[in-house]
Amino acid sequence: MFDFLKSSAPAFHNLTPAKFSEGLRQPGAVLVDVRRPEEFAQGHLPGAVNIEVTAPDFAQRMAALDKDAPTYVYCRSGARSASAAGQLTKTGFANVSNLLGGVLDWPEPLTTK
Repeated sequence: MFDFLKSSAPAFHNLTPAKFSEGLRQPGAVLVDVRRPEEFAQGHLPGAVNIEVTAPDFAQRMAALDKDAPTYVYCRSGARSASAAGQLTKTGFANVSNLLGGVLDWPEPLTTK
């Protein structure tokens, strides 16, 4: 009756680096680095695609991805990717996870390839 008074939890999952890494092993998982291209070039998680969250074409580029695929987003510290994760869930992405602490807390080596 008073559902409008309830605060809604984020529709995405905030995951520790260990849980994030575990989730990436799912078949069909999509990994998106939402940092600026120059940050991505300095080092990123293996297999990531770079779609900058502040770019004007962010929504358009994300819309080209499978909304039903498990989607994992990250940035430097977790703030921009949390914003991106919120945007994605609002546009119909069903399974979105954000890396808590971003690459700053990522324990594995980054790649430049």
